Amino acid sequence: MDKADMADVDQALSRATEIIDAARGEKCSRPSIAGFFDEATNTVTYVIHDPKTNAAAIIDSVLDYEAASGRTTNGPADLVIEYVRKHDLDVQWILETHAHADHISAAPYLQERVGGKLGIGREIIRVQEVFGKLFNAGTDFERDGSQFDHLFDDGDAIALGSISGIALHVPGHTPADMAFIFGDAAFVGDTIFMPDFGTARADFPGGDAAQLYRSIRRLLSLPDQTRLFLCHDYKAPGRDVYAWETTVKQQREENVHVRDGVIEEEFVAMRTGRDKELAMPKLIMPSVQVNIRGGRLPEPEANGVSYIKIPVNAV
Repeated sequence: MDKADMADVDQALSRATEIIDAARGEKCSRPSIAGFFDEATNTVTYVIHDPKTNAAAIIDSVLDYEAASGRTTNGPADLVIEYVRKHDLDVQWILETHAHADHISAAPYLQERVGGKLGIGREIIRVQEVFGKLFNAGTDFERDGSQFDHLFDDGDAIALGSISGIALHVPGHTPADMAFIFGDAAFVGDTIFMPDFGTARADFPGGDAAQLYRSIRRLLSLPDQTRLFLCHDYKAPGRDVYAWETTVKQQREENVHVRDGVIEEEFVAMRTGRDKELAMPKLIMPSVQVNIRGGRLPEPEANGVSYIKIPVNAV
Protein backbone atom coordinates (compact mmCIF):
# COMPACT_ATOMS: atom_id res chain seq x y z
CA MET A 1 0.00 0.00 0.00
CA ASP A 2 1.55 3.33 -1.05
CA LYS A 3 1.39 6.61 0.88
CA ALA A 4 -1.61 7.86 -1.09
CA ASP A 5 -3.55 4.72 -0.20
CA MET A 6 -2.55 5.08 3.46
CA ALA A 7 -3.84 8.67 3.44
CA ASP A 8 -7.17 7.47 2.08
CA VAL A 9 -7.37 4.79 4.77
CA ASP A 10 -6.60 7.28 7.53
CA GLN A 11 -9.11 9.76 6.15
CA ALA A 12 -11.90 7.16 6.11
CA LEU A 13 -11.06 6.01 9.62
CA SER A 14 -10.93 9.58 10.89
CA ARG A 15 -14.35 10.27 9.40
CA ALA A 16 -15.72 7.09 10.99
CA THR A 17 -14.36 8.21 14.35
CA GLU A 18 -16.00 11.63 13.95
CA ILE A 19 -19.35 9.98 13.23
CA ILE A 20 -19.07 7.70 16.26
CA ASP A 21 -17.97 10.49 18.59
CA ALA A 22 -20.83 12.71 17.47
CA ALA A 23 -23.36 9.96 18.18
CA ARG A 24 -21.80 9.14 21.55
CA GLY A 25 -21.87 12.83 22.43
CA GLU A 26 -25.55 13.00 21.42
CA LYS A 27 -24.80 15.58 18.77
CA CYS A 28 -26.74 13.41 16.33
CA SER A 29 -29.14 10.49 16.50
CA ARG A 30 -28.10 6.97 17.44
CA PRO A 31 -29.72 4.20 15.40
CA SER A 32 -32.40 1.91 16.77
CA ILE A 33 -31.28 -1.68 16.14
CA ALA A 34 -33.16 -4.97 16.04
CA GLY A 35 -31.34 -8.27 15.54
CA PHE A 36 -33.00 -11.38 14.11
CA PHE A 37 -31.03 -14.55 14.84
CA ASP A 38 -31.39 -17.52 12.49
CA GLU A 39 -30.19 -20.53 14.44
CA ALA A 40 -30.09 -22.79 11.37
CA THR A 41 -27.24 -20.71 9.93
CA ASN A 42 -26.09 -18.94 13.12
CA THR A 43 -26.66 -15.65 11.29
CA VAL A 44 -27.92 -12.33 12.61
CA THR A 45 -29.92 -10.05 10.32
CA TYR A 46 -30.16 -6.44 11.47
CA VAL A 47 -32.86 -3.86 10.90
CA ILE A 48 -31.59 -0.43 11.86
CA HIS A 49 -33.46 2.84 11.63
CA ASP A 50 -33.32 6.52 12.43
CA PRO A 51 -35.84 7.23 15.21
CA LYS A 52 -36.42 10.75 13.83
CA THR A 53 -37.28 9.83 10.23
CA ASN A 54 -37.86 6.05 10.26
CA ALA A 55 -35.32 5.71 7.44
CA ALA A 56 -34.07 2.12 7.69
CA ALA A 57 -31.54 -0.39 6.42
CA ILE A 58 -31.53 -4.18 6.49
CA ILE A 59 -28.14 -5.85 6.82
CA ASP A 60 -27.27 -9.49 5.95
CA SER A 61 -30.67 -11.05 5.37
CA VAL A 62 -31.33 -14.81 5.31
CA LEU A 63 -33.37 -17.03 2.99
CA ASP A 64 -34.01 -20.52 4.31
CA TYR A 65 -32.56 -23.26 2.11
CA GLU A 66 -33.04 -26.97 2.76
CA ALA A 67 -30.07 -28.68 1.11
CA ALA A 68 -31.53 -32.18 0.90
CA SER A 69 -34.67 -31.09 -0.96
CA GLY A 70 -33.33 -27.96 -2.64
CA ARG A 71 -36.32 -25.98 -1.39
CA THR A 72 -36.31 -22.37 -0.20
CA THR A 73 -38.64 -20.79 2.33
CA ASN A 74 -38.99 -17.21 3.54
CA GLY A 75 -39.41 -17.59 7.31
CA PRO A 76 -36.47 -15.43 8.50
CA ALA A 77 -37.16 -12.74 5.90
CA ASP A 78 -40.87 -12.64 6.77
CA LEU A 79 -39.99 -11.83 10.39
CA VAL A 80 -37.98 -8.86 9.14
CA ILE A 81 -40.84 -7.71 6.91
CA GLU A 82 -43.27 -7.97 9.80
CA TYR A 83 -41.00 -5.79 11.94
CA VAL A 84 -40.52 -3.21 9.18
CA ARG A 85 -44.25 -2.88 8.59
CA LYS A 86 -45.14 -2.85 12.29
CA HIS A 87 -42.82 0.10 12.88
CA ASP A 88 -43.70 1.84 9.60
CA LEU A 89 -40.08 1.95 8.50
CA ASP A 90 -38.85 3.41 5.22
CA VAL A 91 -36.29 0.89 3.97
CA GLN A 92 -33.67 2.73 1.96
CA TRP A 93 -30.90 0.13 1.89
CA ILE A 94 -30.53 -3.63 1.86
CA LEU A 95 -26.86 -4.17 2.60
CA GLU A 96 -24.57 -7.19 2.34
CA THR A 97 -21.31 -7.14 4.28
CA HIS A 98 -19.96 -9.70 1.75
CA ALA A 99 -21.05 -12.63 -0.44
CA HIS A 100 -21.84 -15.11 2.32
CA ALA A 101 -20.77 -18.74 2.14
CA ASP A 102 -23.05 -20.02 4.89
CA HIS A 103 -26.50 -18.75 3.96
CA ILE A 104 -28.44 -17.45 0.98
CA SER A 105 -29.40 -13.78 0.94
CA ALA A 106 -33.09 -12.87 0.94
CA ALA A 107 -32.38 -9.46 -0.64
CA PRO A 108 -34.53 -9.81 -3.79
CA TYR A 109 -37.49 -11.11 -1.76
CA LEU A 110 -37.16 -8.19 0.65
CA GLN A 111 -36.77 -5.63 -2.12
CA GLU A 112 -40.01 -6.74 -3.73
CA ARG A 113 -41.90 -6.24 -0.46
CA VAL A 114 -40.28 -3.35 1.40
CA GLY A 115 -38.06 -1.62 -1.17
CA GLY A 116 -34.52 -0.36 -0.69
CA LYS A 117 -31.37 -0.35 -2.82
CA LEU A 118 -29.12 -3.40 -2.68
CA GLY A 119 -25.52 -2.54 -1.79
CA ILE A 120 -22.25 -4.44 -1.35
CA GLY A 121 -18.52 -3.70 -1.57
CA ARG A 122 -17.01 -3.02 -4.99
CA GLU A 123 -14.62 -5.95 -4.65
CA ILE A 124 -17.58 -8.29 -5.22
CA ILE A 125 -16.33 -8.10 -8.81
CA ARG A 126 -13.24 -10.11 -7.80
CA VAL A 127 -15.40 -12.66 -6.01
CA GLN A 128 -17.68 -12.96 -9.04
CA GLU A 129 -14.67 -13.59 -11.28
CA VAL A 130 -13.29 -16.38 -9.09
CA PHE A 131 -16.56 -18.17 -8.46
CA GLY A 132 -17.90 -17.52 -11.94
CA LYS A 133 -15.04 -19.69 -13.20
CA LEU A 134 -15.51 -22.31 -10.46
CA PHE A 135 -19.19 -22.73 -11.30
CA ASN A 136 -18.60 -22.39 -15.06
CA ALA A 137 -21.26 -19.71 -15.10
CA GLY A 138 -20.71 -18.84 -18.75
CA THR A 139 -20.68 -15.53 -20.56
CA ASP A 140 -24.27 -14.71 -19.60
CA PHE A 141 -23.16 -14.18 -15.99
CA GLU A 142 -21.96 -10.59 -15.69
CA ARG A 143 -18.85 -10.19 -13.53
CA ASP A 144 -19.17 -6.44 -13.04
CA GLY A 145 -21.33 -6.14 -9.93
CA SER A 146 -24.35 -5.10 -11.99
CA GLN A 147 -26.57 -7.47 -10.00
CA PHE A 148 -26.38 -4.89 -7.19
CA ASP A 149 -27.76 -1.35 -7.13
CA HIS A 150 -24.65 0.19 -5.54
CA LEU A 151 -21.03 -0.85 -5.04
CA PHE A 152 -19.32 0.73 -2.04
CA ASP A 153 -15.73 1.90 -1.92
CA ASP A 154 -13.76 2.46 1.26
CA GLY A 155 -14.84 5.70 2.91
CA ASP A 156 -18.12 6.12 1.03
CA ALA A 157 -20.74 8.08 2.96
CA ILE A 158 -24.06 6.33 3.57
CA ALA A 159 -26.63 8.42 5.43
CA LEU A 160 -29.74 6.96 7.02
CA GLY A 161 -32.17 9.80 7.56
CA SER A 162 -30.50 12.12 10.07
CA ILE A 163 -27.87 9.49 10.96
CA SER A 164 -24.47 9.80 9.31
CA GLY A 165 -22.79 6.62 8.14
CA ILE A 166 -19.71 5.37 6.35
CA ALA A 167 -18.57 2.19 4.62
CA LEU A 168 -15.15 0.72 5.46
CA HIS A 169 -13.45 -1.92 3.35
CA VAL A 170 -12.26 -4.71 5.67
CA PRO A 171 -10.95 -7.54 3.45
CA GLY A 172 -9.35 -10.76 4.62
CA HIS A 173 -12.26 -13.13 5.17
CA THR A 174 -13.09 -12.40 1.51
CA PRO A 175 -11.82 -9.62 -0.76
CA ALA A 176 -15.20 -7.87 -0.69
CA ASP A 177 -15.93 -7.57 3.04
CA MET A 178 -17.31 -4.23 4.19
CA ALA A 179 -18.17 -2.82 7.61
CA PHE A 180 -21.05 -0.34 7.73
CA ILE A 181 -21.02 2.29 10.47
CA PHE A 182 -24.16 4.22 11.41
CA GLY A 183 -23.85 6.60 14.34
CA ASP A 184 -22.01 4.75 17.10
CA ALA A 185 -22.78 1.27 15.73
CA ALA A 186 -20.51 -0.74 13.42
CA PHE A 187 -21.84 -3.76 11.54
CA VAL A 188 -18.71 -5.76 10.90
CA GLY A 189 -19.90 -8.88 9.09
CA ASP A 190 -17.59 -11.89 9.40
CA THR A 191 -14.36 -10.09 10.28
CA ILE A 192 -14.64 -10.79 13.99
CA PHE A 193 -16.83 -12.80 16.38
CA MET A 194 -17.58 -12.54 20.09
CA PRO A 195 -14.38 -12.19 22.15
CA ASP A 196 -14.61 -15.75 23.48
CA PHE A 197 -14.90 -17.19 19.94
CA GLY A 198 -12.33 -15.12 18.08
CA THR A 199 -12.22 -14.33 14.39
CA ALA A 200 -13.44 -15.45 10.98
CA ARG A 201 -11.66 -17.90 8.70
CA ALA A 202 -9.49 -16.58 5.88
CA ASP A 203 -9.05 -19.60 3.61
CA PHE A 204 -11.76 -18.96 1.03
CA PRO A 205 -10.59 -17.96 -2.48
CA GLY A 206 -9.20 -14.44 -2.19
CA GLY A 207 -9.02 -14.64 1.61
CA ASP A 208 -5.85 -13.64 3.41
CA ALA A 209 -5.06 -14.02 7.12
CA ALA A 210 -2.59 -11.12 7.22
CA GLN A 211 -5.09 -8.86 5.50
CA LEU A 212 -7.79 -9.98 7.95
CA TYR A 213 -5.54 -9.08 10.88
CA ARG A 214 -4.98 -5.59 9.51
CA SER A 215 -8.68 -5.10 8.85
CA ILE A 216 -9.55 -6.14 12.39
CA ARG A 217 -6.90 -3.92 13.94
CA ARG A 218 -8.25 -1.08 11.82
CA LEU A 219 -11.72 -1.63 13.24
CA LEU A 220 -10.31 -1.90 16.75
CA SER A 221 -8.71 1.53 16.39
CA LEU A 222 -12.21 3.04 16.46
CA PRO A 223 -13.32 4.63 19.77
CA ASP A 224 -13.49 2.18 22.68
CA GLN A 225 -17.26 2.42 23.19
CA THR A 226 -18.13 1.81 19.54
CA ARG A 227 -20.82 -0.84 19.47
CA LEU A 228 -19.86 -3.79 17.25
CA PHE A 229 -22.64 -5.92 15.79
CA LEU A 230 -21.55 -9.30 14.46
CA CYS A 231 -22.99 -11.38 11.63
CA HIS A 232 -22.67 -14.74 13.41
CA ASP A 233 -22.45 -16.42 16.78
CA TYR A 234 -21.68 -20.05 17.55
CA LYS A 235 -21.70 -20.04 21.37
CA ALA A 236 -18.11 -20.57 22.48
CA PRO A 237 -17.50 -23.49 24.86
CA GLY A 238 -18.80 -22.62 28.31
CA ARG A 239 -21.31 -20.02 27.07
CA ASP A 240 -24.97 -21.05 27.11
CA VAL A 241 -26.58 -18.19 25.20
CA TYR A 242 -26.09 -16.65 21.78
CA ALA A 243 -24.65 -13.15 21.66
CA TRP A 244 -23.81 -10.75 18.85
CA GLU A 245 -23.11 -7.34 20.34
CA THR A 246 -19.79 -6.25 21.83
CA THR A 247 -17.56 -3.15 21.92
CA VAL A 248 -14.17 -2.18 20.57
CA LYS A 249 -12.84 -2.02 24.13
CA GLN A 250 -14.05 -5.51 24.99
CA GLN A 251 -12.55 -6.95 21.80
CA ARG A 252 -9.21 -5.27 22.40
CA GLU A 253 -9.03 -6.62 25.93
CA GLU A 254 -10.57 -10.08 25.56
CA ASN A 255 -10.65 -11.45 22.01
CA VAL A 256 -8.98 -14.85 22.14
CA HIS A 257 -7.41 -14.45 18.70
CA VAL A 258 -6.63 -10.79 18.21
CA ARG A 259 -6.66 -8.89 21.52
CA ASP A 260 -4.08 -6.19 22.15
CA GLY A 261 -0.59 -7.67 22.23
CA VAL A 262 -1.19 -10.31 19.55
CA ILE A 263 1.13 -9.48 16.66
CA GLU A 264 0.37 -10.11 12.99
CA GLU A 265 2.76 -13.06 12.59
CA GLU A 266 1.27 -14.78 15.63
CA PHE A 267 -2.26 -14.27 14.35
CA VAL A 268 -1.46 -15.49 10.82
CA ALA A 269 0.14 -18.67 12.17
CA MET A 270 -2.87 -19.35 14.39
CA ARG A 271 -5.45 -18.51 11.73
CA THR A 272 -3.73 -20.50 8.98
CA GLY A 273 -3.33 -23.57 11.17
CA ARG A 274 -6.90 -23.38 12.44
CA ASP A 275 -8.37 -22.93 8.96
CA LYS A 276 -6.69 -26.12 7.72
CA GLU A 277 -8.76 -28.06 10.25
CA LEU A 278 -12.11 -26.51 9.35
CA ALA A 279 -14.65 -28.19 7.10
CA MET A 280 -16.27 -26.16 4.35
CA PRO A 281 -19.59 -24.52 5.35
CA LYS A 282 -22.39 -26.96 4.58
CA LEU A 283 -24.22 -24.44 2.36
CA ILE A 284 -21.20 -22.93 0.59
CA MET A 285 -22.09 -24.21 -2.89
CA PRO A 286 -25.66 -22.90 -3.07
CA SER A 287 -24.90 -19.80 -1.01
CA VAL A 288 -22.00 -18.39 -3.00
CA GLN A 289 -23.58 -19.36 -6.30
CA VAL A 290 -26.71 -17.37 -5.45
CA ASN A 291 -25.13 -14.53 -3.46
CA ILE A 292 -22.74 -13.46 -6.22
CA ARG A 293 -25.95 -12.90 -8.21
CA GLY A 294 -27.31 -10.53 -5.56
CA GLY A 295 -29.38 -13.28 -3.96
CA ARG A 296 -31.03 -14.37 -7.20
CA LEU A 297 -31.21 -18.01 -8.24
CA PRO A 298 -29.48 -19.02 -11.49
CA GLU A 299 -31.63 -18.43 -14.56
CA PRO A 300 -34.23 -21.20 -15.05
CA GLU A 301 -33.41 -23.76 -17.71
CA ALA A 302 -35.73 -24.84 -20.54
CA ASN A 303 -38.01 -26.69 -18.12
CA GLY A 304 -38.50 -23.59 -15.98
CA VAL A 305 -36.42 -24.92 -13.07
CA SER A 306 -33.33 -23.26 -11.56
CA TYR A 307 -30.37 -25.51 -10.78
CA ILE A 308 -27.52 -25.23 -8.32
CA LYS A 309 -24.23 -26.63 -9.64
CA ILE A 310 -21.91 -28.70 -7.47
CA PRO A 311 -18.36 -28.80 -8.89
CA VAL A 312 -16.89 -32.23 -8.19
CA ASN A 313 -13.30 -32.47 -6.88
CA ALA A 314 -12.72 -28.81 -7.72
CA VAL A 315 -12.44 -27.28 -4.25
